[in-house]
Amino acid sequence: MATIPFQPPTALPPEFFCRPAEEVAPELIGCLLVKRQADGELLWGVIVETEAYCQSEPACHGHRRRSPSNETLFGEPGHWYVYLTYGIHHCVNVVTDRHNWANGVLLRAVALPDEPARVAAGPGLLARRFGIDRSHNGLPVAEASGLWLAPRSPELGALMLTDLVQTTRIGISQGQELPWRWYLRSSGSVSRRAGGSSV
Repeated sequence: MATIPFQPPTALPPEFFCRPAEEVAPELIGCLLVKRQADGELLWGVIVETEAYCQSEPACHGHRRRSPSNETLFGEPGHWYVYLTYGIHHCVNVVTDRHNWANGVLLRAVALPDEPARVAAGPGLLARRFGIDRSHNGLPVAEASGLWLAPRSPELGALMLTDLVQTTRIGISQGQELPWRWYLRSSGSVSRRAGGSSV
């Protein structure tokens, strides 16, 4: 297990998420996904792939209608939106932009230190490794909730200038043309690279 035996990283401030998903998504690359385990240890990894979704386009869960299952996506920015896909896999999103407007960023892949590169290479694998499910839906992205996002290191920030790839989204049947997926080129934990390769 990847743990942090020292002072946990401070969560990103709520105002960070009060912007459109396509602005927040690339800035989450290199940030940390952190979860406090039942024993108090912190499980964490570096976000290496994200996708943006907006109510204005057909791939977004809130594009057609508002419902009890997607209500969180219409809520305040800076909360977790977790849904079940194909009745099997959970997908972890953070709500962005503004209240009453469906907008969010899907966390597609995370690299965990000292663990196999592919252990969280994809939305379903990410949720499984971190133990995230519908019980986390609607919780704030904050240390108090036990599940949060922390800023990237200055070193990773510098790497973003040359190593960040922007491309089209994958695994959807509509809105594939939007270049709203970002990933860290040098990471072996990306779910699928532009062109179709996984590594």
